[in-house]
Amino acid sequence: MPALPHTRPARRCHTPDMTRPYEPETLRQDEVAALTGPTVLEFGANWCGICKGAQPAITEALAEAPEGLRHIKVEDGSGRPLGRAFSVKLWPTLVFLKDGQEVARVVRPASADAVREPLRQLA
Repeated sequence: MPALPHTRPARRCHTPDMTRPYEPETLRQDEVAALTGPTVLEFGANWCGICKGAQPAITEALAEAPEGLRHIKVEDGSGRPLGRAFSVKLWPTLVFLKDGQEVARVVRPASADAVREPLRQLA
């Protein structure tokens, strides 16, 4: 899978790392729209307690994700264009994309099952 401009290479979700921090916004909306294949954008903040609390469920679900799934943790906050483009209001918000188009989203997942269902839509 090619690296995206201005980002680290995508991590495979078979070995998710719930300690990986949210990264400062490095993607533009047009770059997200140009992504091919399945992608999960996870919007949140490193200081957010709800985001930290949701990590075990997110990690569990993503560990079962299909090969090639791109998981991008985006640090969100006031005035961040990508979060505003996706109308993110609460953290964490997971936006599930297929070829750059949103197919599902989960806000504040309480369980791994809440994340698994939208993952099936990416298959």
